[in-house]
Amino acid sequence: MRTALVIGTGLVGTSAALALAGRGIQVHLADHDPQSARTATALGAGTDEAPEGRVDLAIVAVPPAHVAPVLAAAMRDDVARGYLDVASVKGAPRRELEALGLDLTPYIGTHPMAGKERSGPLAATADLFEGRPWVLTPTRDTDTEVLNLALELVALCRAVPVVMDADAHDRAVALVSHTPQLISSMVAARLEEADEAAVRLCGQGIRDVTRIAASDPRMWLEILSANPGPVADVLAGVAADLDETVRALRGLQSADDERRREGTEGIEDVLRRGNAGRVRVPGKHGTAPASYETVSVLISDRPGELAGIFADAGQAGVNVEDVRIEHATGQQAGLVQLMVEPSAAPGLIAALRERGWAIRQ
Repeated sequence: MRTALVIGTGLVGTSAALALAGRGIQVHLADHDPQSARTATALGAGTDEAPEGRVDLAIVAVPPAHVAPVLAAAMRDDVARGYLDVASVKGAPRRELEALGLDLTPYIGTHPMAGKERSGPLAATADLFEGRPWVLTPTRDTDTEVLNLALELVALCRAVPVVMDADAHDRAVALVSHTPQLISSMVAARLEEADEAAVRLCGQGIRDVTRIAASDPRMWLEILSANPGPVADVLAGVAADLDETVRALRGLQSADDERRREGTEGIEDVLRRGNAGRVRVPGKHGTAPASYETVSVLISDRPGELAGIFADAGQAGVNVEDVRIEHATGQQAGLVQLMVEPSAAPGLIAALRERGWAIRQ
């Protein structure tokens, strides 16, 4: 691949363009909003000038509802040797393209499993896709050259290719992406009119659950509108679990011993199933889940505190696998949770204490 046209300069399109441009590909940018394309150009993602001839690959990075018409226009104008889209829903756009009677041999649907709560070109980064799954949904009609171009794009973005059927992909993202977004939003909605005293008690748990509730509602309405059936199916299962959990909690309130026993069993069942499901979530870099030891360090809210902890951990020869920060309510302090290999935890604790850090156990 030497040339590419990115149509749609939001978060995903601009991030892909930045990755390609950084690896020597001549990237052309187009967007229905010229200012967005100019912003992406200013970031170094390519040029907003139209290509003089056919490019090797056209990357359509627009919302699912607009994929088919934008792709159809690009294919009729013969702007590229190959075409792909990066929308988060795959079945519906392809069916729309088929209904238009287009030759789909030069097209493949794809979906990079990466994103942020923020949208737009200013949120884009060249490393957005590094180590992340990038789903490819070829069919028997997909031209081999186009599949190879898609695989080259994934490699240039340093993502991990995953081949799936389009409808299987849509059921999968309904479970692991679209439903969590709705549930996060529903939990966060409980806070809208909550007492201020209750909101001030928010800790890391509620922050974790509601983090993605900050996402753009307009963007998510477009995504969910393109995949409503599979999402509704997953939510129906969640609703059944909620009904059972509510029943179990009411049982715990009962004066009847049998109802309390059933309530205890019901709550224990959902918590244990949650443990079993959580264990299946891939670990670091998509590898098998790993069990880490948590070393908790008290820090003040001053410049250089985090850098100091990481530097001291490095001096101790310990790799920090993951990190979380819990801020203290009403205080200029917090708790840094360093996740490390269990065998490394005692040495790290001793080293940090020796350097004056306060360890909470």
